[in-house]
Amino acid sequence: MTNLKIYNTLHKKKETFEPIKPGKVGIYVCGPTVYDASHIGHARCVVVFDVIVRYLRAIGCEVTYVRNFTDVDDKIINRAGELGISTQELSERYIKEFYEDMDALNVERATIEPRATDYIDEIIKVVEHLISRGHAYEAGGDVFFAVESFKDYGKLSGRRVEEMQAGARVEVDEKKRNPFDFVLWKGAKPGEPMWDSPWGKGRPGWHIECSAMSTRFLGRHFDIHGGGKDLIFPHHENEIAQSEGAFGEQFVNVWIHNGFVRIDQEKMSKSLGNFLMIKDILKQYHPEAVRLFLLSNHYRSPVDFTHQAMVEADAGLEKIYALLHRIDGYLGRCEHGNDKQSPGALWAGFCQAMDDDFNTARGIGLVFEAVRQLNRFMDDIGGKIGQQDQARLASTRADLMRTASLLGILTEAPSQFFEQRRADVLQRKGIDIALIERLIAERARARQQKDWATADRIRGELSAMDILIEDRADGTTWKVK
Repeated sequence: MTNLKIYNTLHKKKETFEPIKPGKVGIYVCGPTVYDASHIGHARCVVVFDVIVRYLRAIGCEVTYVRNFTDVDDKIINRAGELGISTQELSERYIKEFYEDMDALNVERATIEPRATDYIDEIIKVVEHLISRGHAYEAGGDVFFAVESFKDYGKLSGRRVEEMQAGARVEVDEKKRNPFDFVLWKGAKPGEPMWDSPWGKGRPGWHIECSAMSTRFLGRHFDIHGGGKDLIFPHHENEIAQSEGAFGEQFVNVWIHNGFVRIDQEKMSKSLGNFLMIKDILKQYHPEAVRLFLLSNHYRSPVDFTHQAMVEADAGLEKIYALLHRIDGYLGRCEHGNDKQSPGALWAGFCQAMDDDFNTARGIGLVFEAVRQLNRFMDDIGGKIGQQDQARLASTRADLMRTASLLGILTEAPSQFFEQRRADVLQRKGIDIALIERLIAERARARQQKDWATADRIRGELSAMDILIEDRADGTTWKVK
């Protein structure tokens, strides 16, 4: 564990990670506000933390992973009103869609996935703590956090109240003592969801729910809190103020924030109309290619979603599957995922990359270098394979599967992957598989008879059909352009 270094947003530097309780890690990540389908930005956050949690478990940590759903919010209320349905019905619809999208992306479920509306009592208790400690005040049925009461306000984002212009990025409300005070409890309005509280009927503000749920499941002081960079201010800044103000102790040791997804080098935004929904992306690209793309840059860096980037990710995925397929051809039918070889150089290098602030970009680079080396190695040995060669292939295959299990890829047997891919492309292009196989067999016979003219003619026919063939020592393979 002492090898793992994580960039801590709170201190603006990499730090050696040591859990509060040896061998156990508590991590909370802010989940979606469920008023619409999930987009590619949501996918990046969820996939990044999915890999982080997988790695922590792989190196022996017992991880309690909490990711919430915000199921009461102004956006949810407004959208439900537009559709003429209840906020609960709207939330249920998009929670279901979220799970469908994340299951398709092979995202493992969090240990605990609480919904804000199930923890109203806990939220009220935290607000009561804040009032009793002089950090919050009631005004006309609303309750606000008094930012000037918390001297460390701004320590995560680097912003200071006195340096921020009044009214900028904050909701103007005459009930507030200070324009930067933020709402903890909202008094009831007609037609909105509401619950009883000491301040009258109402509902929680956005920020307070995460303080209540994280401390409910992980305690008042836990290891890691994460989310997208857009949450640093005001959401996570306000969480720190609320939690430390209410309980008088450090809230979180390490803050992790992932970078944005851009669309063709532009910021993804509603005003530009370039929000790409996960369900639409998955109609075009293999879900494992989407994961490879999202992990291809360091998690703190932005990543640019383009068709070309996805084509490259898809081609990369195919190269890895092709290598496994080729190795299996040498080693015989291997039971998928049942590799019991001891960890080798690839795994050691991958772990070294992950220990450096979860550097999946470097780790994926090592995977592709291993693919290149193994293909050259098999080219050199041709059709003959000795015991030492077999051991090398088996060891590297096992390492590939270990790294793939952390990246969340290679969940299919190679033969299944290529059969499905081939069927999809051929169906789209209207190509007859039987005809291709017959032409390849005819070409093989022509090559055996040294009838190079016929062999070249058949290659040309296949090329005209968008079929690429590759002659290897172990036979001829083909794929669609």
